[in-house]
Amino acid sequence: MLPVISAEVCAMARRMYRSPPPGAARVELKRRLFELSLSALMETIARTKTSRAVPDDDTDMCPEVQEFMKALDVFLPLLSADNSWDYLPVLRWFDVFGVRNKILATVSARDAFLRRLIDAERRRLEEGEGGENDERKSMIGVMLSLQKSEPVVYTDTTIMALCSERLSKNRQPPVKLMLIKRGRKLTRPWGTPRLLGADDVPRLGYLQCIVSETLRLYPVLPTLVPHESTADCTVGGHHVPSGTMLLINVYAIHRDPAIWADLTAFRPERFEDGRAEGLFMMPFGMGRRKCPGEALALRTLGLVLGTLIQCFDWDTGGGAVVDMAEGVGITLPRVVPLEAICKPRHAMLDVLKGL
Repeated sequence: MLPVISAEVCAMARRMYRSPPPGAARVELKRRLFELSLSALMETIARTKTSRAVPDDDTDMCPEVQEFMKALDVFLPLLSADNSWDYLPVLRWFDVFGVRNKILATVSARDAFLRRLIDAERRRLEEGEGGENDERKSMIGVMLSLQKSEPVVYTDTTIMALCSERLSKNRQPPVKLMLIKRGRKLTRPWGTPRLLGADDVPRLGYLQCIVSETLRLYPVLPTLVPHESTADCTVGGHHVPSGTMLLINVYAIHRDPAIWADLTAFRPERFEDGRAEGLFMMPFGMGRRKCPGEALALRTLGLVLGTLIQCFDWDTGGGAVVDMAEGVGITLPRVVPLEAICKPRHAMLDVLKGL
């Protein structure tokens, strides 16, 4: 997946450099990172893009991504409304707003969309593209190849579920990285006149510290995804019956005063030189049920943040303080989306012009 992700990061830097006004532009980071995340995922999942010239507009989201997002925009608010049923089941008998039918209709539309992606990839494989040794094979292509030898395991339904899970979890990428305040320190060890590559990211230690500290303070899912106990058990003196829905308060765990000093301060230095090794962090969960996309997410975060800092100088404009107030939602959104002014770094002008 790394070549696809690198290409999408390069396209994002190119769009930001070419955005008006010349020399500096105000950027809504949430939108930029959101488009990048989903575009890269859609390409790795289904190879929906074809070779084409750089578009003239301000986005490179393919039609498939845009279609999927429209379905999510309808589905997620309905899901939030439906959560009350988990606590008061009697409400299911008074579905006066037709929430259940709306959810079923949206899920059917999503599944039809994913079936089209699978069928298109199956036709492509049957026509001889994406063979066994093709490094450009998509995620769907890999699973369709496995389907031939293990049809019971890799059913179309399983493939659809995995693709939906990957896309849905990236609707809210973490955009609270403090690149505006920390950019100068990050750029000191990096002066090569070329774009940052995926292989360079592991060598940028302070960049990794920023990602870790951000995920400590602002985990994407502060309560992780719901789990269910499979047997009666006792945890911390509390009896937990089998079948109980469990929510893990990662937000509180990452701000435990018994573990973290100055716990509300953004201090990436706490992760330098292995100082935080052994301290409890689980932004992606842990054990067998942890997020399967953790490695991909961390590699992508490092590459995206490093590229943004390498290529551009950032400022809030007018000395404004970044508002870190947290909104309401399952993904810990900001109350005020971060908008910042980016200006191409002089040392990177030739590189950006050549993208």
